[in-house]
Amino acid sequence: MSVEDPAHVAEQTGMVLGARVTAAALEPLAAGARAATATAAMGAVVVFEGTVRDHDGGRRVAALSYTAHPEAEAMLAAVAAEVCRRHPETRIWAAHRVGPLAIGELAFLVVVAAAHRAAAFAACADLVDAVKAGVPIWKEQRLDDGTVQWVGVE
Repeated sequence: MSVEDPAHVAEQTGMVLGARVTAAALEPLAAGARAATATAAMGAVVVFEGTVRDHDGGRRVAALSYTAHPEAEAMLAAVAAEVCRRHPETRIWAAHRVGPLAIGELAFLVVVAAAHRAAAFAACADLVDAVKAGVPIWKEQRLDDGTVQWVGVE
């Protein structure tokens, strides 16, 4: 929070408004996530939409599916809470898909709001990186040549 911000800004920040891992499409959730995250006190809303692309590592991807550890949703919530602790001037909402996804569908949706843009951008980038590094969600890619590749499995 900037020194110039009134007290009601701090009262509305430092919170995770949603963290879910779901087989449901994320596209219908986007408007509600934004509405829940943005308030009249928030001057910046940053949205990250991770979409399924048709290539990876120089190879064409035909289809993919995400599989998550049974505790992935709790881990996503914990990661979001930790990012919120690092960026207390923000409001955060995040969701990750599991199951089969088509090229172009949303796989990962993050909405971060803050009174000021620098805080919103920093928290959004931090959350995306932290989820990719710390939440056990694995991607199985079927490539155009028929081979299968797992991403995120150590």
